[in-house]
Amino acid sequence: MTALLRAVRRQRGLTLESLAEQTGLTKSYLSKIERRQSTPSIAVALKVARALDVDVAQLFSEETADEKIVIDRAGDRRKAAAQRYVALASTTLGKSMSPFVVRPADGAVDEPRPVHTGQEFVFVHAGTVELNYGDQTVRLGPGDSAYFDASISHHFRSIGKAAAEVVVVADNDPNGYRR
Repeated sequence: MTALLRAVRRQRGLTLESLAEQTGLTKSYLSKIERRQSTPSIAVALKVARALDVDVAQLFSEETADEKIVIDRAGDRRKAAAQRYVALASTTLGKSMSPFVVRPADGAVDEPRPVHTGQEFVFVHAGTVELNYGDQTVRLGPGDSAYFDASISHHFRSIGKAAAEVVVVADNDPNGYRR
């Protein structure tokens, strides 16, 4: 997330402690995010955005646009190759979905297992990932996808030799999962 997080938090008159209380995250974790020492998961970004009453994309972008169509070029994402989460359509406000390209870490993840309201769609573009969903573990390869209730604990990690790249679309509906 950008330095915008700190600016929006201060603009709302919130301390790190009050934001931590609203999100259920620790003050030290939020501070690390603000200082770019930690990259939050999509679930964490959604929690913070809801607490601050902003579109999650605003926390990943320095600019906004009021366009009917936003194009994200692959070449621009390659410049952000070191980032684990790259927001797509980040300049568009008021989206009902939050799309990301995620480059999952391999091995154990030291962040809390994401849980958020709404739904999530995951599409494996490259590599192989292991999706842990509740008490299930599923292996997904290139072209595989999963669609699920995001209020169930979930996370994925890269497995295999090739680096994984996953498209994740999180639903911003605070009312939760509907069938």
